[in-house]
Amino acid sequence: MNTASAPILNISCYKFVALPDAAALRDLLHGRATAAGLKGTVLLAEEGINFFLAGPAGAVRGFVDALRADPRFADLDPKESWSATVPFRKMRVKVKREIIRMDHPAIRPEDGRAPSVDPATLRRWLAQGHDDTGRPVVTLDTRNAFEVDQGTFDNAIDWRIAKFTDFPPALRTHKDALRDKTVVSFCTGGIRCEKAAILMREEGLSHVYQLEGGILKYFELTDGAHYHGGCFVFDERAVLAPDLSAEGAEAPGAPAESAIKK
Repeated sequence: MNTASAPILNISCYKFVALPDAAALRDLLHGRATAAGLKGTVLLAEEGINFFLAGPAGAVRGFVDALRADPRFADLDPKESWSATVPFRKMRVKVKREIIRMDHPAIRPEDGRAPSVDPATLRRWLAQGHDDTGRPVVTLDTRNAFEVDQGTFDNAIDWRIAKFTDFPPALRTHKDALRDKTVVSFCTGGIRCEKAAILMREEGLSHVYQLEGGILKYFELTDGAHYHGGCFVFDERAVLAPDLSAEGAEAPGAPAESAIKK
């Protein structure tokens, strides 16, 4: 993308890591982000960090570099896209009970991640119709129904959930249909499909992967094959095309920026 016509860098990133000092970090990170002129949302909880920021590239990357100075955040790997204007109105830093609410306290991703599949491998699996062992591959969309309506992988499983807390009961209703398949869970940026994959393993499904980096990383690292439509994002850009450009006006029925979830 031409950064002269789209000079604003947008990043999204999360990490599940123990943060007993989340409340203290709130003030520190709010001060840094405000001083750098950034806008967006940072969510903190004892289970980790989840953030979506926009601003001039130097300021955004400087904020991330400062975060990486903390050993807990040394391996942060934000997903990047560009826009002509800042798609957030304010800078918010909040402490929450969970950085993505699932209402399932046994899920502690910092204690061990579910296996992941990178975008190039998923593209290859979808093209051949099976994984490298010959097992049929299905993709499972862990996003809310209105997000799925903006675009998803071809033939993706969609349980029409209204919110992520609906995922655990939906899984228990449908999991028997997944037992003989390789299941790749996916979402916008990786955070929901990571929790979902851990829960599926906990529920006894053996061949489960999360899509590393979610749809946004798939768009970034592949040609978007096997995906139709765009990807809903919780900011003023609303929907991103596979080339990570904004598709247009805010999607109908979309929640406000304050309801941001990845």
